[in-house]
Parts: sequence; C-alpha cells; structure tokens
Amino acid sequence: MSHEQSAEIPKLNGSSSRWLALVFALVMGLAAAPLHAQFTFVDEYEFNCATGGCYPSDNGQLTQGSDGNLYGTAPAGGTHAFGTTFTVTTSGAYTDQWAFDGLTGEQPDAALTLASDGNFYGTAAFGGTNNNGTLFRFTPPSTVTVLHSFTTAEGVPEAPPIQGKDGNLYGVTNSAVAYSVTLTGTYKQLSPAPGSVEAPLLLASDGNLYGTALTGGTNSDGAVFRMSTPGGAIKVIHNFTGIDGSRPVGPLAQASDGNLYGTTFAGGPNNNGEVFKMTLAGKITVLHTFDVNGVSDGEFPDAGLLAASDGYLYGVNGSGGADTVGTLFRITTSGIFTKLFDFTDVGGSVPGAYAGTTLMQHTNGNLYGLAYRGGASDNGTFFSLFAPNLIQILKVSGPIFVLPGGPVQILGNNLTHAIFVNFGSVQAQFQPGTDNYLTATVPNAAVDSVISVTYDTGLQTQTLMSVHILPKITNLDPPSGSVGTVVNITGGGFTGAKKVTFGGVAAENFTVLSPSLIQATVPTGAKTGRVKVATPNGSATSPMKFTVI
Repeated sequence: MSHEQSAEIPKLNGSSSRWLALVFALVMGLAAAPLHAQFTFVDEYEFNCATGGCYPSDNGQLTQGSDGNLYGTAPAGGTHAFGTTFTVTTSGAYTDQWAFDGLTGEQPDAALTLASDGNFYGTAAFGGTNNNGTLFRFTPPSTVTVLHSFTTAEGVPEAPPIQGKDGNLYGVTNSAVAYSVTLTGTYKQLSPAPGSVEAPLLLASDGNLYGTALTGGTNSDGAVFRMSTPGGAIKVIHNFTGIDGSRPVGPLAQASDGNLYGTTFAGGPNNNGEVFKMTLAGKITVLHTFDVNGVSDGEFPDAGLLAASDGYLYGVNGSGGADTVGTLFRITTSGIFTKLFDFTDVGGSVPGAYAGTTLMQHTNGNLYGLAYRGGASDNGTFFSLFAPNLIQILKVSGPIFVLPGGPVQILGNNLTHAIFVNFGSVQAQFQPGTDNYLTATVPNAAVDSVISVTYDTGLQTQTLMSVHILPKITNLDPPSGSVGTVVNITGGGFTGAKKVTFGGVAAENFTVLSPSLIQATVPTGAKTGRVKVATPNGSATSPMKFTVI
C-alpha cells in the first residue's frame, strides 16, 4: 500500500497525508529455514475505537519511559474522538492518558520524544488555535501543555520534534518548514528543508541532525539533508534519482558502523521501494530492492529501520506479502535480506495490517511495534517479538550528547541491582532510582564511549551507541595574567580540543593534558574576556572572564 494507494483505507477525521502506521516485528536467527522457530511473536493488545485510542500511526517509534512502559499516540478514538496519548506495558496492559480536545490538538500522527527533562514532546496534525496542528509537552500521567500552534503557512506537523545536542527541540513540517523550540516553549522558524518531511530527525554521532524529505530534491524524488545545531542550517547531502529510490518517508537510523540506514517508499527498478546505506557525507549504497510483485518480500516501506543489539536491521512494509497487508523483515548491513513474517490482518498468527511505524527495541532486549489496522476490531495492534540473541541494553533519556558534571537518566532493567556505572573506563557516581532507571553524574574525565552498568550478579549491559561528551569550562587558574602566562583551564570534555581563544584571540600554544585539563599560554594580542575551547563535539565558554594585565 502506498500514500497514493491509500484510498481504500478509511481516513481519520481531518486525515493528513500519512496513514500508514507502526508495527513491529523482528529479530534474529542464524538460518533461513527455521527462522519462525527462533522467534516468538505475541499479539499483546488490539486497539478498539469504542474503548480508547485507535489506528496507531506513530510517525517515528514507540518510546520507552522511565517506568519501563512504552508511550505513543493514537490519532483517533478517545473521549472526543480526536485521538489520545497512551501507555502500554511490555505485556500489553493499555491505558489512555490524554484525550485530545481540539484546543490541545487532534489527530496526533507523530510519535513522542522523551527529552532530558523527563517530559515527552509531540505534535498533533490538526487542532490548536489555527486548526493546523500543535506542538505539545506531555507530562505523565495526564498533563498536556501546548507550546506552539502551527499556521497554514507553516504546514502540518507530521513528525515529533527531536532534541539536539544543545538541548533544544528541532522538527520539520510537511510544508518543509523547519523549526526549533526550547523546552520552555520559545519557538523559532529556521531555514526550509528541501521538501515535505513526515519523519522525525535523527541526532547522529557527529552532533548534526539528519532527515528525509519525501518530496523535493533536484530530481523531485526526495532527498536526505543535514541540519546543523545550533542555528539550524540545512544542507542536502543526497538527492534521490528514482533509480536509487524515491520518496523516503521513514526516519533514518545510525548503526554502530557509523553509517545511516533507511528506506524509500518507492523507486528502484520495480518502483516498490528500496533499503539503502549512506555515509554521513551522503554516499549511498542500495542494499535491497523490493520485488516486483511484493509477495516474496513486501513492498512500499513507509517506516524506517531499527538497528538492534544483534547487529541486524529490522523493518516493516506497509503492503505486499502473502496476505498483501505487509511484512516484517531483517537485513544485514551488507544487504542480506530475509522476510520474517507476513502480517495476517484481522486474524491469523500475526494479526496486523499496513505497518508504517519504525520498530523499537526495549531495554529488556525484545522488539515492539504497532500496526495501523488489523486485530479483531480492525483498529490496529500492538505486538512484541522475542529472539534469543537480542540482549538487554541501556538507553539514555534525552540526547546522546551530555555535559560533564551533569545528570543523565539511564533506562534499563533490574537497575536496583546496579553496583557500578561506567562511562567507558571511567566510573561514575549514580543515584539509584527504580528497576527501570537510575541517574548518573557524567564524570569530568569521561570521553566519548558507551555507558555500562555492572550488576551484583556480575552481569554487564551497555548502551548500543556511544554517548558524546560536550566541553565545559569550570575554572581558570590563574584568573588573570600577562601575555605568556600559562593558564590551567579545568572542566571536562576537552579531548581532541582544536582551538583555545582568550578574548577572541587564538592561543598558539596549548596542550590537552587530560579530558578535564588544558594548559594554554596567553597569546600576544589577547584581550580581557572569556576563554573559549572548541572540540569535535562543540564549543565551551568560560563562565568568568580572564583579565589580561
């Protein structure tokens, strides 16, 4: 099924351009023939418009909260029939939390983003002051605060905002209007994207945000773009040609090899979509072309890919397969493709249909997803998938760029049994929370690395990707001096420092003695002012001035 072919699917109130939803499925196995035996698929919950939210079409992924539950949105159902935010446990216990009422929004197509302040942020496609959608903060269990009401000129917000390394939220509408908003609600319009965007941006390991535009580009087949932060400058890094794909609707994922991975809804020799790999510079490699009839592997992938802990990428198709309602698949980073399951619509062994939301991996190791339709009421399903080689992981609440000395909430399982928390090889102080989260303090000596937890049983688990340490200056010693004075700059995140300035004048001589200490010589021409350090992860400015005497 495609955007263009969606007429046969009942549309929601004030329906937006994207109807496909989320689903999930996949896992891992070693041989092709007995794959099903290695996976356990569980139909955890079936949505029903008569009893709550329904037709889950989260553009993005389900989001794990600090309570271990999964959070998402449903664009229909609820008290006012305008959709809901909901939470569901890993065993399928479902609760609607906020029923949208028009003023706070209606038809939330987008997923929710968990930010570093512990709140969730999302968008609704309609409603608000201008009836053109809202950007809101959701504080569990049931508080919604509208931060911005979109205008017709700004377009419809189909995707949630994503937190950048500077702590602000960034997003793009389906009219290519890019924006930023602070966690306190200060909204700013940025440079336009190359085309319509329906998927959330990705905060990558280089500190930039990457996104897909399903329209626009030099060939009108869509594009991949980079957004720098702060500032929001946008640069197109790849224009799709149709041959290498067209209409990239889903979000990008970054795997441990540093490359970006994604799907295109159409394009390729069969015009049924493709799976691709891309470097951060924009060099693309097509990994898989979906079959001409869509039966053998599926077609029209509307979701992105999940880079899971077993090293595989997992995805869903919104159409094709044995029952023509979509498939679940996995693919290696080199392009070896395996169809895992065919969705079976309202019944059968794999209930669900028209999957269009990217899969997610819970910290318990299992995969979870949504289907837009299917189930007994044909109002959508929530399901889990277990595979023996998917291991427990840790996640960070908020962006993967963190400040030395600052708190970081770490999500996981059985964390009341944690005895050590490490940033790479550096041990961190931490405050126990619950089995599902703890709060650690970023060590000043930390460098870019994974976060690991050691349990009292000896078990260790870690984040899939490294966290990146932002630079921070805490002190200058001495605080004043003449040209030629050697100054100790203390703080953290100094690894790889590229430049040190005194009042805007670059120091010719400086040495990074440790991640938390730089020795710099006051340069000729230095002026009284703040000291600044630039690193690969960003820049830091001293809170105090250095006085040149």
